[in-house]
Amino acid sequence: MDDLFPPFAPDPNEPRPRRFKPVPFRMIAPNMITLMALCLGLTAIRLAFEGKFEPAVIAVVVAGVLDGIDGRVARLLKGTSRFGAELDSLADFVNFGCAPALILYGFVLFHLKSMGWIVALIFAIAMALRLARFNAMLDDPNRPEWKKDFFVGMPAPAGALTAMLPLYLHFLGFGIETWAAPAVLIYVLCIALLVVSTVPTYSGKTMGKRVPRSLVLPIFLFGVAAFGLLISYPFEALVAVSGGYLLTIPVVAAQYRRRVKAELAALGEDRPALATAGRPASE
Repeated sequence: MDDLFPPFAPDPNEPRPRRFKPVPFRMIAPNMITLMALCLGLTAIRLAFEGKFEPAVIAVVVAGVLDGIDGRVARLLKGTSRFGAELDSLADFVNFGCAPALILYGFVLFHLKSMGWIVALIFAIAMALRLARFNAMLDDPNRPEWKKDFFVGMPAPAGALTAMLPLYLHFLGFGIETWAAPAVLIYVLCIALLVVSTVPTYSGKTMGKRVPRSLVLPIFLFGVAAFGLLISYPFEALVAVSGGYLLTIPVVAAQYRRRVKAELAALGEDRPALATAGRPASE
């Protein structure tokens, strides 16, 4: 009976099998950018607690820039993954939901006590719902290709940056005192409603895939000028960008309706042709 289970001594020269496959760096790089953005969002919350609202706002703005980069880096390196998509959504909730809500509450909404906190909660929860809806819509196979040019509702980074417009104005010398708290409350609530609404907003994800050669140098100059303005006059630039974005919403919504009508008209023209094609030749 002892021979049935002979002792086994592994060969010390035999290489040990790897339990996990190595992960290529192209899969790690986009997630590192996302984690850096998440660190900035959490740091912004800490700065808000310390009353340092200006660096807190800058941290959220930089997190928004990194959020726009990580996805493009993932697609460029072919390093997209389900893990990266889930991590990006969780980071967006912290950076653009929790951080702006707590910054705004610590800045002015706390004057309204419980009502101010309720609006801060509404803004953060609206951002979570918006991100959940966005993830669910990614799996819709019947979504037309042209709808990739539009978001349903205001995207998370835009909602966070426009919600902090009262802070930009305050930094420019327009004092946001206690008496302005109700106006800020109404404004933040409107942004929260836009975030969860079905109002179409411009996506820009398909922009720039092909650039005419004649526009390359002007784009370079415009990019340098925009970067210089943002560095030299950060809050003036943020006020202009936020106000301009809010003004484009009705224009984009009208454009979206025109494209929906054109699609319905095209479907209406195709139906008689399909019905005629399906008739027998004797008819």
